[in-house]
Amino acid sequence: MTTLDDVLTTATGRRRAVLEYSRITKNLVDAAKAPGFTADSWAPLAELVAGDGFVRIGPFKEVMNWEQYAEFLTNWAMSSEWDCTFQRLTEAGDVAFLELEERSRIGDFSSVVNTVSVYEFNAENKIRRISVYLQMEYPAATSIPDYTEGGAAE
Repeated sequence: MTTLDDVLTTATGRRRAVLEYSRITKNLVDAAKAPGFTADSWAPLAELVAGDGFVRIGPFKEVMNWEQYAEFLTNWAMSSEWDCTFQRLTEAGDVAFLELEERSRIGDFSSVVNTVSVYEFNAENKIRRISVYLQMEYPAATSIPDYTEGGAAE
C-alpha cells in the first residue's frame, strides 16, 4: 500500500500540488472536529487553487466555485472521517489525473470508492478545475433493476 507521504517525497511541480491537495484535505478533515473550524480553515487548500476562476465538478455533476466548495467541505469534514490510499498519478500538459482509493465514514455509514480526480491547472500553476469520477460497489441488491430478461415483455 502506497501512501501520499511516500509519493510526496519525490513529487515536484504540478504532481506535488495534486498530492498536497489530498494531504491537506486529510489533515483538515481530521482537524474539523475541533471547535472553531470554519470555511476559512481551508485557507491552506485555497493557496493551491485559482480563487475566482476555480470550479469543482463532483461525481453527481454538481458544480461549485471555491466559496461554495469551501462551505461544502466544511459541512462534510465536520461530520466525516476520511482517508485515502494512493493508486496512480499521471500528468499530461496542464492536466493531472489522480487515482485514489477513498474511505469515508459518516455516522454509521461507511464507504470505500475508487476515484479519479482530474486537476486542470492555469498558467500560474494553480488548480482551476477539479472533476471527480468514482467507482463503487453496487448498492443493496433490492435496489438494482433485474435485467436478466433482456427487457422482454411479459
